[in-house]
Amino acid sequence: MKKYVHIYILSLISVFCVSCKGQNITAPPKENIKSEDIVTFTGPNNTTRNIIQDRKGDIWIAAYDGVFRYDVKSFTNVTSKVSSARFFSVLEDRKGNLWFGSIGSGVYCYDGISFKNFTTRDGLAGNDVTCIYEDKSGNIWFGTGGGASRYDGKSFRNFTTTEGLSNNDVNSIVEDKTEKFWFGTRGNAYIYDGKTFTILTHDGKPFTNVRSIIADRKSNVWLGGNDGLWRYDDYTFTNFTENFVGYVYEDKEGNIWTSSQENQNNVIGSHTSVPLTFAADSRSTWVLSRYDEKSLSNKKPTVALIKPNEGMICGILEANDGNIWFGAFGVYRYDGSTITDFKGKEVTRKLL
Repeated sequence: MKKYVHIYILSLISVFCVSCKGQNITAPPKENIKSEDIVTFTGPNNTTRNIIQDRKGDIWIAAYDGVFRYDVKSFTNVTSKVSSARFFSVLEDRKGNLWFGSIGSGVYCYDGISFKNFTTRDGLAGNDVTCIYEDKSGNIWFGTGGGASRYDGKSFRNFTTTEGLSNNDVNSIVEDKTEKFWFGTRGNAYIYDGKTFTILTHDGKPFTNVRSIIADRKSNVWLGGNDGLWRYDDYTFTNFTENFVGYVYEDKEGNIWTSSQENQNNVIGSHTSVPLTFAADSRSTWVLSRYDEKSLSNKKPTVALIKPNEGMICGILEANDGNIWFGAFGVYRYDGSTITDFKGKEVTRKLL
């Protein structure tokens, strides 16, 4: 269709039970969106924080200028007519719903047709939502600036300093194989057994400002933050770098990718750099590091350092085709030899 389809805010509609009413916002179906309104051949032109690929193969990008969907041909800013908030996190749940965490406007649930907005008015712990996680039972967890929230489809249960956290600014949440939950906060990191929060320590020292936690295919837990990159294998902690690590990701082959501030002297292992052919600028302090899965048991694992020279690097994704996507100021794709920039005019940058 070629005529505009307006988005109506359907306030006062009860979608869930009384204890958790989300504001319902109807969005036009994909085929009814006028292409020149929000569909472009370029991606975000602002800071990109998180990237995922859904079950249909579309790539979703949470950025400060909206949530973008990339369908291999073009980018669509799906939130341009819904919210002007900066977006920080994105998740596809087991039902196929997409969750978008924002800074200041809570979280949005998108079913492909309409949006439901949840804020502190609905029970969410905070309106700055920096991480989203689905546990084995199908509960959705949100790390916010006001604590962690667990949503069971009907209501929120919140976890804050009152329940035992040292800091309400929650960066990351993950469930391990024993069904315990690991929390990274701006303060200490914790393990939650369903009743009690226990501070996570190594040699008596707590882990602080843990920004990213993942569980890999072998059920090891990885932590990245102020104290560098660490792996816990049920018995021992192993340190891989003392550099600040902002994001941790495992690819399909079991390689571990991180975004970190560059200081090669603090990287434990043999490493090779992959510099760009154009001159670095003052922002070139962050690198993508790939820890080879076959060498992770070695005292000196093999680490490849990729230097995009694009400032702070955030979310990392391995797409179905094997390309690595990452966020910085905009979104980028790395195919093993070149980096493609989708910001403004699409540019491919060759590596040495």
